[in-house]
Amino acid sequence: MTSYEGTTAQEFLELLKAQRVWDVELPGFDPASAPDAPLPLFRRWFAEAVAAGQAEPHTMQLATADASGAPDVRTLMLHGADEDGWHFASHATSNKGRQLAARPEAALHFYWPAQARQIRLRGTVTAASSTESRADLHARSTGALAAALVGRQSEILVSQEELARASQEAWHRAQAEPSAPVATWTLYALDPVEVEFFQGDARRRHVRLRYRREGGGWVRELLWP
Repeated sequence: MTSYEGTTAQEFLELLKAQRVWDVELPGFDPASAPDAPLPLFRRWFAEAVAAGQAEPHTMQLATADASGAPDVRTLMLHGADEDGWHFASHATSNKGRQLAARPEAALHFYWPAQARQIRLRGTVTAASSTESRADLHARSTGALAAALVGRQSEILVSQEELARASQEAWHRAQAEPSAPVATWTLYALDPVEVEFFQGDARRRHVRLRYRREGGGWVRELLWP
């Protein structure tokens, strides 16, 4: 087995340069055929990513900013996409929950390398009602409920043993009480003002189509790669 412990800067650079990009047959994308609004195109690209075998296409990056304007980013799961926005969830007491409370603006990013596609969204974020948030949590798996019951996201952890004990207790409770409440669990929706669809091209003639909200509708614009 190869050990990469102690990899030098030069070895890392050589390893980095050896990686291939989009070593697959890429689909075409004619922006002239795109719908008037971004949601139908997002749903179509998502279905095509699933059909192409993209691993975890429902994961995305959420970028927020703290009260001072310093950026933050993490990967989490998409919980839905409809006329109300793109939905995700977390504890209101987590770092992202506190950041969104202070500055309710965010960006989302999807990357599906199986088809060399990216989707970027920017917009305002609103929190759903406690009833909607509770329904979102209880529609998920026992493991998801157990993790939510543990809570304390982003707090300092003294030891792995402490986490193991709390997780075990939460797992037993989630099994015994599948409707157990978690007061801090919050469903959020990002209502986009911009949505960009990026289709990669092997010759780097990438197609970038941006939807920009204007008035009650959307303006479509092509961007240089």
